Amino acid sequence: MDIKEIIDYLKAYDGKKLKIMEVCGTHTAAIFKNGIRSLISDRIKLISGPGCPVCVTPTAYIDRCIEYASKENHTLLTFGDMMKVPGEKGSLSEVKGNGNVNIQIMYSPFEAIDKAKANPDITYVIAAVGFETTAPAYALMIKEARREGIENIKLVTALKKAIPALQWICENQEDVDGFICPGHVSVITGSRVYEPLARCYNKPFVVAGFEAEHILAAIYRIVRQLESGEAKAENLYKNAVKQSGNEKAVEVMEYAFEEGPAMWRGLGIIEDSGLYLTGPFSRYDGGSRDLYEDMELPSECRCGDVIVGRMNPDQCPMFGKKCSPMNPFGPCMVSSEGACGIWYRNVH
Repeated sequence: MDIKEIIDYLKAYDGKKLKIMEVCGTHTAAIFKNGIRSLISDRIKLISGPGCPVCVTPTAYIDRCIEYASKENHTLLTFGDMMKVPGEKGSLSEVKGNGNVNIQIMYSPFEAIDKAKANPDITYVIAAVGFETTAPAYALMIKEARREGIENIKLVTALKKAIPALQWICENQEDVDGFICPGHVSVITGSRVYEPLARCYNKPFVVAGFEAEHILAAIYRIVRQLESGEAKAENLYKNAVKQSGNEKAVEVMEYAFEEGPAMWRGLGIIEDSGLYLTGPFSRYDGGSRDLYEDMELPSECRCGDVIVGRMNPDQCPMFGKKCSPMNPFGPCMVSSEGACGIWYRNVH
């Protein structure tokens, strides 16, 4: 079936109203960039899920990072999209503007190796945030630090696994009919991790790439499965995603990290969804566990509902008014992969 036939089919769809969730910020951006909603029936609603690791990071984590940045002879290394995430004591950007903290933007975790060797009197604390996509890089970096005997590096991890969050959504958001699975995460995990979810919750899970035709094909397969009463995992991104995933990346990740409970903003604590340094690497941990406190945002901020797809960002009363990328109130507006930030750039 060619792309024109797929579009014709999806545009003409007149069946049961459907909710399909994409759980990757890159998919959310691609849906807007390519005008996907205008190409499908208004009876097919696309909603965004918790596909942005920055957006689901609790305030307790930001506060822990600020503690380290404020300590003498300590420097916090972070990627730029973490700078404006609000904590109880403000954001990293705000405390840096006030002075007396040491925060540096990094572009690769491996920068910490060179910095630590060049400045042995300074402890470099890495804000390690991400999903399975980025966890292997942190595992390789800390493995190298141990091999070289470097002791002045710490990781504060907010590394999370996508599958437990999808399971949470299936159990708590029963009106989601099917899922466009995250392409980047699936490169690491493989497509087979979605098979138990499809069987258990009787919902389609389709792995897709990021071009318009990839996303439209995924929506088409989800709709066709639902119409025929099927519920299975499919991989439409076979040039990048294997059924078994990247086994070497998974191996190094499992060698350095162990699973444990983690706090997801908007979802709460999800068992076995966090990744924490383990075994010989435990001494490099900067106090990543039990960071469960999350600042209660004003009732008009609906970031928690946006993260789990209960509402679209433009339905939040603060959207584009009190909350914008220039003055973000909730974390969904902070990151370039956050649903609110993406919606603001495309519909405001």
